Amino acid sequence: MQNFDLLVIGGGPGGYVCAIRAAQLGLKAACVESRGALGGTCLNVGCIPSKSLLNLSENFIKAKKDFNHQGIEIDGIKLNIEKMMSNKNKSIQVLTKGVEFLFKKNKVTYIRGKGVLFSPNDVVVYDNNKKTSYSAKYIVIATGSAVASLPGVEIDEKNIVSSTGALSLNKVPKKLAVIGGGYIGLEMGSVWSRLGSEVTVIEYLDHITPGMDREISNEFKKILIKQGIKFKLGSRVNTVKSISSGVSINYTDIKTSKNEIEDFDKVLVSVGRKPYTEGLNLSKVGVKKDKKGRIEVDKKLQTSIKNIYAIGDVVKGPMLAHKAEEEGIAVAEILAGQAGHVNYDVIPGVIYTSPEVATVGKTEEQLKDEKKAYKVGKFPFMANSRAKVNNETEGFVKILADSETDKVLGVHIIGPHCGDMIAEMALAMEFGASAEDIARTCHAHPTHTEAIKEAALAVDKRPIHF
Repeated sequence: MQNFDLLVIGGGPGGYVCAIRAAQLGLKAACVESRGALGGTCLNVGCIPSKSLLNLSENFIKAKKDFNHQGIEIDGIKLNIEKMMSNKNKSIQVLTKGVEFLFKKNKVTYIRGKGVLFSPNDVVVYDNNKKTSYSAKYIVIATGSAVASLPGVEIDEKNIVSSTGALSLNKVPKKLAVIGGGYIGLEMGSVWSRLGSEVTVIEYLDHITPGMDREISNEFKKILIKQGIKFKLGSRVNTVKSISSGVSINYTDIKTSKNEIEDFDKVLVSVGRKPYTEGLNLSKVGVKKDKKGRIEVDKKLQTSIKNIYAIGDVVKGPMLAHKAEEEGIAVAEILAGQAGHVNYDVIPGVIYTSPEVATVGKTEEQLKDEKKAYKVGKFPFMANSRAKVNNETEGFVKILADSETDKVLGVHIIGPHCGDMIAEMALAMEFGASAEDIARTCHAHPTHTEAIKEAALAVDKRPIHF
């Protein structure tokens, strides 16, 4: 039996980062992964492949529709799905192999197979017919999440697909339904809409992107409608059935009770994800879960068993790769005797559509619920010189600041490159910056980030260019 200081079950963003950081801090670390490749959902069938297709589909639509208006005339634009998917797959392979290299560099032991807890210190790994036992002083559960579905809806990854299947379609569906108006559904819907699909989003709520600042959400919907995506909001899906020509969806308008049946070539079920803890033997070992199936942890991410920790999608909080990474680093540092910590108030979220949507901190709705007095500063990209010359004028920056202290409480952006821009605001909030601090910081001209400076000025009703 091999002994380790730390054994991480799960090689996704949380797990592999935790193992690497622990090794850097002098712990003998190992990571168990059953997929056959490191990187988890994110690198293999999530963040990375979807961003590849988002980027390529955006380039395609620009070359097809936008460039001619800007003096770049291109004839004979053709879509080659096979090449596009091949490019995506190469990127995945390079990045997953890159994580293997990082394990070797940092002396992390990579164990292939499915890890099962047999006691608070013992893990058995099953790899085909091979069974190996390992012992560790500390164990971290980082097994991530799995696709959720609707009751009675069976995902076959052929006509009724999850995000995994939607990343690997071999041709553009003429009609695509997306069930669920959240981050993943809208990103994948955008990809196939740009490539030529007629996309309809069916959402139970009366708005898209639940939990997002409502003003941003409403603006986002308007832009997506302008791009050709259709929405059936406030609609309950009753049945999703495969038929000879594709898939038939029966759904009901919640307000009017009107029933509709519509046929599609493909249906993407994107109604969220659920913690993946199957087969870990958690109950036998005594690791407690909550009503939503998440592993219960304290502020130090410690489970009900003191030497077992849990991070990422299996615990509460947003199911985001970077949140899992922060937790992985925090746990590794705690185990090494340092003060690991995650500031859950400053975790950015990004939707990588075009334009992008980025958010960090509180929404207006949350501040109203908390009865917090706040000020709002907004600045449109239409008034930003760099956005104007690049023909990227949709959207705006919105900063929410405390009425008394001027401390930034939340930032919400819809517009060009805001997935990168939000990092400035996360940093500002991490250091407790005021809107005045941001307004007084010199921003290079001409850049999109000047819109942030102007929005900060607008908090005090003094923007210069609007």
